[in-house]
Amino acid sequence: RERERRREKKKFDVMAEQGSLLFSLVSRGAVVLAEQGSDKTEAARAAPRVARRIIEKLSVANNRVTYSQESCLYHILVENGIIYLAMADESFGRRIPFAFLEDVKNRFSSQYGATASTALAYAYNTEFSRVLRQQMEYYSTNPNADSINKVKSEIAEVKNVMVENIEKVLDRGEKIELLMDKTDRLQGEASRFRGQARKLKNQMWWNKIRNMMLLALIVFLVIYFILALACGPKLKCAG
Repeated sequence: RERERRREKKKFDVMAEQGSLLFSLVSRGAVVLAEQGSDKTEAARAAPRVARRIIEKLSVANNRVTYSQESCLYHILVENGIIYLAMADESFGRRIPFAFLEDVKNRFSSQYGATASTALAYAYNTEFSRVLRQQMEYYSTNPNADSINKVKSEIAEVKNVMVENIEKVLDRGEKIELLMDKTDRLQGEASRFRGQARKLKNQMWWNKIRNMMLLALIVFLVIYFILALACGPKLKCAG
């Protein structure tokens, strides 16, 4: 077991050097319930301290937010009072980290449910830190992790972002900027756009049908007019 633990740690440290998910935690407010990280890089070693400073000031209202510090991004998903946080290199993007957080949220809520609302600090660390490690490795190294969530995150990938200095939040000189997702508003706009597109498509189809019917009527009237000139209004032509 110790050999397996060292092998997993070595693999995790390699991930830290290559650029990937480097740290993650689950907390209830400032009470950390489980966490997992690497001590291979300076940024990874600093991650627990920075993460705690963030969650101490973070609202527990349902939210998605990303904090940036130098070349690292701290991605956060808050739902039902539980905070799910992941730190990764800036080059790793935002789609995969948020897909990871959604996965972790589903696993955590399914495994612990309402008991998380009263759990003590690090109550689930022994069990759930292994889950965090496994999922961090999967979303960092498996190419399917991106392709599976690509379609689901298509709207979230194009978003309006508000940038603000996080010094106002943390009350210290750390150079971190706040990136606020406006995903909900964008999803509403996208839904309205699809509705308008369907309406326009239907309108164009009915216009086409009306034009075809009008053309058919005109052709019929022209033929009737020609026959009426030749045979009379009642179209009684001599045999």
